[in-house]
Amino acid sequence: MSKADEKHDLETCKDGAATYSDYRRRLAGVIDRIIAPAGDEKCYSHVDYEPIPSEDAIIEILEKLREILFPGYFNREKLDPVNLKFKLGELTSTVFDLLADQITRAVRYECFKYDMPCSECVQRGYEAALAFLEGLPDLQATLAMDVEAAYHGDPAAKSCDEVIFSYPGMYAITVYRIAHRLHEMGIPLIPRIMTEHSHSLTGIDIHPGAKIGVKFVIDHGTGVVVGETSVIGSNVRIYQGVTIGALSVPADKCEDMRGVKRHPTIEDHVVIYSGATILGGKTIIGAGSVIGGNVWLTESVPPKTTVLIEKPRLIYRRNGDIGTDLEARCDVPE
Repeated sequence: MSKADEKHDLETCKDGAATYSDYRRRLAGVIDRIIAPAGDEKCYSHVDYEPIPSEDAIIEILEKLREILFPGYFNREKLDPVNLKFKLGELTSTVFDLLADQITRAVRYECFKYDMPCSECVQRGYEAALAFLEGLPDLQATLAMDVEAAYHGDPAAKSCDEVIFSYPGMYAITVYRIAHRLHEMGIPLIPRIMTEHSHSLTGIDIHPGAKIGVKFVIDHGTGVVVGETSVIGSNVRIYQGVTIGALSVPADKCEDMRGVKRHPTIEDHVVIYSGATILGGKTIIGAGSVIGGNVWLTESVPPKTTVLIEKPRLIYRRNGDIGTDLEARCDVPE
């Protein structure tokens, strides 16, 4: 390379460095404008000396709880009768510390945000975490009934193991039951973070405030919605695309409706087929009823009732005939 070329390259590098420095100086102004509204109470940011709950930590808690609730299924290390007590003991202790910390953060966040009196958040975090873990045996028993109901009601399931490992409905129900327990204990933020994580993975949206009985099955599951004040009995099976939701509320009435029952009650032994929409806090689907696919309901249904939409008509057109457009209209076969 000639000296002239070397000189040219050096000048180019200097020009590039000067240009980069100019961009960096301009970036400082952008940062100032980003920071400026952070102190505004209406700004959607959280900059404080106390941390809010961590989404990553809460997801980690969920995964470890699945290892505890279904021993041997999701554990990365081998479990056997000899090391079972040690491994699960170590895992449970880890979850206790993680959960206590996240509950403490959630409680402290709520106290600061709403200027509430001190609730001894650290002590409350440990007490709530311990109380939650004490309820795990009951939660295990409930989930076992959900697994058995899914297996016995689905000929495609080869085993209960398959249900536990691979059914998105089972994952969503597991996370819901964990989150619902924390919701019942009055823990803020964490339950909703849990169920929305499950929603993002499965397409199944169950609010942690919903009350759902044992032997609950979500078959396939994508697009299922279960609202906050829904009450669902035992032995209920719902299919993909089902909405158990609320009627629309005007914006100026929203605050008045917080805590009011806005979602339906589904009694025991009900089957709801795909695409059905059931709305309203006064709507009750009676025990033993069957709600057909794509049905829209905003009123109650008596027990042991089957609700179907009117049988549609199909249009058959024969393709490929030159110069003809044959059309036959047929009722759907019984």
